[in-house]
Amino acid sequence: MTTTSPAHIAMFSIAAHGHVNPSLEVIRELVARGHRVSYAVPASFAEKVAETGATPVVYTSTLPTDEDPDAWGTELIDNLEPFLADATQALPQLAEAFEADRPDLVLHDITSYPAPVLAHTWGVPAVSLWPNLVPWEGYEEEVAEPMFAELKASPRGRAYYARFEAWLREHGIDTHPDRFVARPGARSSSSPGPPAARRPGRRVRPHLRRRLPGHPRRTGRVAAAGRGREGGPGVARLLLHQAARLLPGLRRGLRRTPGLAPRPADRQVRRPVRARRAAAERRSALLGPQLAILRQADAFVTHAGAGGSQEGLATATPMVAVPQAVDQFGNADMLQSLGVARHLPLEEVTPERLREAVLALVGDPEVARRAREVQESMAREGGTPRAADLIEAELA
Repeated sequence: MTTTSPAHIAMFSIAAHGHVNPSLEVIRELVARGHRVSYAVPASFAEKVAETGATPVVYTSTLPTDEDPDAWGTELIDNLEPFLADATQALPQLAEAFEADRPDLVLHDITSYPAPVLAHTWGVPAVSLWPNLVPWEGYEEEVAEPMFAELKASPRGRAYYARFEAWLREHGIDTHPDRFVARPGARSSSSPGPPAARRPGRRVRPHLRRRLPGHPRRTGRVAAAGRGREGGPGVARLLLHQAARLLPGLRRGLRRTPGLAPRPADRQVRRPVRARRAAAERRSALLGPQLAILRQADAFVTHAGAGGSQEGLATATPMVAVPQAVDQFGNADMLQSLGVARHLPLEEVTPERLREAVLALVGDPEVARRAREVQESMAREGGTPRAADLIEAELA
């Protein structure tokens, strides 16, 4: 732990579980170290933020919510434009909210474009929390340029970048939007990095609790979970229900998985636990609901979101990755390259294929060995305390 005087830290995020959840434990740690944390977030997440000891600073967002997933569109540009539009309208709100109480440091999710702009205006350091992979040296050439090349050549893409650059220049920032998003300041990650991407840089996994006690106790269960605009775990639930008929012993385990919402009696697959729990339960539980389930599961069917992927790795649970959107495809490939998962494209998924993938995973001792190795490697990285140390280093 670094030694710094108590400071005022402002955290900025959006109303999305996959972006707020990875920050909560590091915020809790910073509060425990004596720092005052103001957390700017839309109202739907204010209660969850308050439970960490931070003070919610509520602002109005125009981003689509989980209740309206179709509003995100289907193309890459459809996913990008809402963030810039939301940043443009949110910046004046946030500037006013902090005008009389400016922070010593800005901490922000990668999607919160107003945050590094405000840090620049205030002349304070900014630290970016990435719920997926932290960019490494060469990231732009290896990942960003191929991904955005077609978009940048289109009229709509050129107009988007022109608006972004004009907005940045308006606030005194002469940086290309891609670099502004990828490298706004010091960076910390809450998700696994691929073996080939172990490049120098600050990469930690702050959103898990400090310690996962012991090795998982497996119980013949398969967990299916997920959250987000791509429809959550609906596909996995349906397929597991069908595949359960082909997997001896699977039904009983799924039926008894703790914390899953009930379904009709003839169904054995349950919905994943909702993130929102009573505050008392959260404070008393050592592990979050999904982590508790994964510690007892033999396999995990996941859409390979950043949070779920990390939790599967942290509990050494072999995964069947069925990606459906954005970074999940890369996450699925990465998990497979680590030797702890099977990437099953959504269009190829059938109950039979799912059954084969699950049985191949749980029957392969090499998968179990690799899963334990990754779990132990993650534990050595320091997790939440290490993330807080890096943030305090920026204060120093």
